Amino acid sequence: MIVVDDLHKHFGGFHAVDGSTLEIKKGSITGLIGPNGAGKTTLFNVIAGRLPPTSGRVYMDGEDITGLPPHELFRKGLLRTFQIAHEFSSMTVCENLMMVPGNQSGETIWNAWLGRKQIIEDEKTLVKKANEVLEFLTIDHLKDEKAGNLSGGQKKLLELGRTMMVDAKIVFLDEVGAGVNRTLLNTIADAIKRLNEERGYTFCVIEHDMNFIGRLCDPVIVMAEGKVLAEGTMAEIKSNEQVIEAYLGTGLKNKVKAEAGA
Repeated sequence: MIVVDDLHKHFGGFHAVDGSTLEIKKGSITGLIGPNGAGKTTLFNVIAGRLPPTSGRVYMDGEDITGLPPHELFRKGLLRTFQIAHEFSSMTVCENLMMVPGNQSGETIWNAWLGRKQIIEDEKTLVKKANEVLEFLTIDHLKDEKAGNLSGGQKKLLELGRTMMVDAKIVFLDEVGAGVNRTLLNTIADAIKRLNEERGYTFCVIEHDMNFIGRLCDPVIVMAEGKVLAEGTMAEIKSNEQVIEAYLGTGLKNKVKAEAGA
């Protein structure tokens, strides 16, 4: 579904993404891991249109989408979430979901004057859809709560719910488990798995929790210093010498080996 070909993103002399090439297969839950500063979030931002690449190409379903702005990618079904949730804090959970679909009838001045009946009908449809999403995510009891009052994990579920309000094809999840307690993280993992299996969503997930990645993701792609270092199953990644060195550093790796031998 997604092909990244020799992608570069430079900030002055710093090469945040430095010739990355990878594929995300349709119907997969692909994990993207690596040490802090590896370039993972920058890669997401370039793919999702928040940053223009310095060079290289990005393709979605064979179409060149390099440099397209986020709203155009949104229409094509490419969505992303963020490390820090971006909710409308003064609106309810239900209202946050209702904001997502584009081209709503109430967005035009003409309909605001003369199309009130259509607006009311459309809002009923959106409320129904939002309630279905909240029930799917098991947070329907929070529908009337102000989004700003939610816990960190509940906000991550709300972000996931926003992707369900439109016909998403692929969703990029950036550290969906950051600051989330174990119970809610399991709920998020279950929702991702169900969306993948029951609704055909394709996911690419950045996450530092290796148990979370190991439970959900195949394949797992490892980045280091802006490059793709390795790809495989979690078992293969855990035994990869280059990956171990990238995470631990040569000195610490040798120390760990020595202690294990002792």
